[in-house]
Amino acid sequence: MGRISDIYQRILQSEQWKISPEWLRLSTIDMHTGGEPLRVVTAGFPEVPGSSLLECRRYVKEHYDYLRKLLMFEPRGHADMYGCILLPPFHSEADFSVLFMHNEGYSTMCGHAVIALAKLAVEMEWVAHIEPVTTIRIEAPCGLITAYAEVANGQVTASGFQGVPSFVLAEGVEVQVSGVGKVRADIAYGGAFYAYVDAEQLNIQLTPDNYSELIRIGREIKNTIIKEGIPVRHPEEKDLSFLYGTIFMGGPLSQGVDSRNVCVFADGEVDRSPTGSGVCGRMALHYHQKKLDIGQKMKIESIVGSQFEGKLMKEVTYGPHQAVIPEVWGTAYVTGSNEFCLDPQDPFREGFMLR
Repeated sequence: MGRISDIYQRILQSEQWKISPEWLRLSTIDMHTGGEPLRVVTAGFPEVPGSSLLECRRYVKEHYDYLRKLLMFEPRGHADMYGCILLPPFHSEADFSVLFMHNEGYSTMCGHAVIALAKLAVEMEWVAHIEPVTTIRIEAPCGLITAYAEVANGQVTASGFQGVPSFVLAEGVEVQVSGVGKVRADIAYGGAFYAYVDAEQLNIQLTPDNYSELIRIGREIKNTIIKEGIPVRHPEEKDLSFLYGTIFMGGPLSQGVDSRNVCVFADGEVDRSPTGSGVCGRMALHYHQKKLDIGQKMKIESIVGSQFEGKLMKEVTYGPHQAVIPEVWGTAYVTGSNEFCLDPQDPFREGFMLR
């Protein structure tokens, strides 16, 4: 070992950067679910006015979008970063509410985030934990989500959620993709709308080495559907009426798994998890196609091999749609905690993004 110099001794004694009291501070807990990141803002975010969660979502978009960019973009984040803001509940049965954010804006639902938040709520003692299963009710922009945490000796071993009514919106939508030709997609909703594409028609493997090409094709499918004016309408809320991403479906690469999902969402983000809301919509699609029945399960893996298990709980009517209530389970982990600051003199204070 080298010599303990005076300077090195001071290094050992200085544990924390002293942030100027005039600077904005944001505290976060960072997690991942199946490899997909989640940055949970726990302190420092300004108060968000609104009489509903969707009103709060609009307010944050109009007034605090620079904070989304600060937390999601480089140099604090990256092109595939994901995060959430915790707010008081508006629904009478909810414990708290949540706004989801990413590189493009604000999502309506995020299953991997809910799985992570269920774990965090128990282990941070936001809720009183009950063994073997603790129930947490989380209000998302798409509605009330009932989340569960399996608990043993005070530690969460797995978590899951029952999603909102999930349904098929359109079948057999065809779009022209550069370098591929015509691609057939089905549009389904699992808290957010996705275009579901069987990867077999693309002649491409759903593996990390095809990451860039999957982004290109996924973005083009989504953007073409939007440009052609194919209607994507939620039966109750205009703010939920947009196409969020493209989900490629293919055969499994792991033993004991039924299928593989690769979700390209927002502005070309690739979900490292199998996509919780995407699994919900996919189960609704398979139920509609009579490939999956009530009570049946399916295990889906992601582009990195992480797995979610889904189960169809029951059939419901949702507006004009025959819908289902899905349940999805996975595992989440804490990766660290951060205190971010905003130096007013920083020329990149709101961040930037290079892919």
